[in-house]
Amino acid sequence: MPAFSKIVVASHNEGKVREIRDLLAPFGIETVSASELNLPDVEETEVTFEGNAELKARAACAASGLPALSDDSGLAVDSLEGAPGIYSARWSEDETGARNWKLGMTRVHEAMTEDADGVKTARFICALTLAVPSENGTMQTHTYLGKVEGKIVWPPRGDKGFGYDPIFQPLGHDITFGEMESEAKHAMSHRSDAFTQLITAQFKS
Repeated sequence: MPAFSKIVVASHNEGKVREIRDLLAPFGIETVSASELNLPDVEETEVTFEGNAELKARAACAASGLPALSDDSGLAVDSLEGAPGIYSARWSEDETGARNWKLGMTRVHEAMTEDADGVKTARFICALTLAVPSENGTMQTHTYLGKVEGKIVWPPRGDKGFGYDPIFQPLGHDITFGEMESEAKHAMSHRSDAFTQLITAQFKS
C-alpha cells in the first residue's frame, strides 16, 4: 500500500473527480479535488495525453504539498485522424468558453459525416499521472496509459456518465457508456485500465 492516505485529484471536472474517487475508495484513500482546495486551473500546453497529465499532477502536488493524481483523457476517432484527442474538452466549448457536451458530440458527428469511408471506430484514452512529494523537496512522477476500444454511434444514447459517453459504444457491447451503470463502466473504461496499472505498480507493492 502507498505511504499516504490523502490525495489531491488534480481536476475541476466533477464527473472525472467522482470516477477517480470511486476507483480509489476501496483502498481507503481520502480524495480532495482541486476545486475544494481552490487550486487554479492549469493550462494544458503539452501535445500528448501523458504530457498534460504530468503537467497537472506536478502543479497540484507543488501547490498543495500532497500527493496528486491527474489524468488527461479524451476521445480519439480514427476517421478524424485521432481528433478530438487532447482537445476533446475544447470541442465541447461554446462561444462563452463553457463546456457543452451535447455541442461537442454534435461536432464529432458532423466532422465524421464528412468522411466518405464512414469509419466509426474510436477509442477513449487516459493518461494517469501520480506525483508524490519527497522529503528533500523533489517530486516523483509515475504515468500510466489506458485505453478502451469501441465505435461512435448516433444519435447519443443514455444519460449516465459524462462527456462523450452517450456516443461511445465499447467493443463487444450493444449499449453506450451513457447507458451503462457506473460499476460496469468502471470495470472496463480507459480510466479503469490506467488505474489497474497504477494500483498494480503502486498499491500492491
